[in-house]
Amino acid sequence: MKKIYILWLRQIKKYLRSKSRIVGSLAQPLLFLLSLGYGFGSVFQEAGEGNYLNFLAPGIIGMSIIFTAIFSGMEVIWDRQFGFLKETLVAPMSRFNIMIGRTLGGATVATMQGVAVMLISMIFGFRPVSFIAVIPAIVVMFLIALLFTSLGTMIASLLSDMQGFQLIMNFLVMPLFFLSGAIFPLKGLPTVLAVIARLDPLSYGIDALRALLINMGHYGLATDFVVLGVITLLFLWLGSYFFKRMQI
Repeated sequence: MKKIYILWLRQIKKYLRSKSRIVGSLAQPLLFLLSLGYGFGSVFQEAGEGNYLNFLAPGIIGMSIIFTAIFSGMEVIWDRQFGFLKETLVAPMSRFNIMIGRTLGGATVATMQGVAVMLISMIFGFRPVSFIAVIPAIVVMFLIALLFTSLGTMIASLLSDMQGFQLIMNFLVMPLFFLSGAIFPLKGLPTVLAVIARLDPLSYGIDALRALLINMGHYGLATDFVVLGVITLLFLWLGSYFFKRMQI
């Protein structure tokens, strides 16, 4: 456990020591929050859906988590290129423990990012229905972060360099975000889009955040937790499997 803790702590320290990374990772969620939240607020209210900023904030929180989590998983490639991963792999610990330590660290960083975006959202007018619900909402944030950090680790284990990074961004991360219902309601969607949203694991994370923070869930909180938990365990297994098979 101590070795896993050391790898977890390394990820936290790397994040806290990189002030530019912290500021940069908050810039995009803030831009989405302000431009969309205030830009489409009147349209959303005219449609009788209430305060769009309140609706949008859980989606932007989910966006900040998935971006940070995927990047944390992709750091495997950087560590492989600069030799740190090789030094880690010769340590007297299993590859599974190395993967778990890195993944938990990356998930913790992504959760911290989500909490920071939630606090910023409150400054601009976002109000959860109950501040007690923030605690289970942080648990949901961690599940989302753990899922996508594992996914990032799995992808990084299959790539040999960063050339495929832009491909991952354009054809995986952005579609997962835009098709999750982060910026539009899931009810009343065309059949094809509704099916795609159901297949998107991020949809259940954002839906759970909305159910807890603004009482506007679509699938049901129990369904969200079950699906998130099962998919997280699946990607943890896949991430550890491909990490163990990775060639240095």
